[in-house]
Amino acid sequence: MAEIRPGEIAATADPATMPGDAQIVFIGRARTAWTSRADCPKNVRAARERRSEARIAIDPAWRLGLKSLEAGAAIIVLTWMDRARRDLLVQAPRHSTLPASVFSLRSPVRPNPIGVHVVRLLECDAEAGLLRIDALDCLDGTPVLDIRPFLASIDVPPDAA
Repeated sequence: MAEIRPGEIAATADPATMPGDAQIVFIGRARTAWTSRADCPKNVRAARERRSEARIAIDPAWRLGLKSLEAGAAIIVLTWMDRARRDLLVQAPRHSTLPASVFSLRSPVRPNPIGVHVVRLLECDAEAGLLRIDALDCLDGTPVLDIRPFLASIDVPPDAA
């Protein structure tokens, strides 16, 4: 486990060692250029700036669920950041001079390391279970939990900046 930086506070229990409350099934895996945390962009915007498309490989059992997806659509990809710490309640982000609480950050280090990525679907091959997307900010092989449509009329709060 990574060392704790000055200002960080760990929980008294590590969620990774606790019994689960729910059953989660991975539906596929992310295929990205990022093989180490040091190389991985810190967000989707940074991944887009590197102009590195990504792919999502969906397992055969779930491929029928891709049938209505269309190229050009914005989608939300939920991932399980399987290589992230889960026990920090206060973190010391590299980009900040002050520590911040876990629920005020978008860091993958959280009790349930679920990544939320709003991306553009470039191509969908439902039969092969392959999605080509504009960018993704996670390590190669990261498990995929779900894919949902992004609907601006629903997903963007009124008066959002």
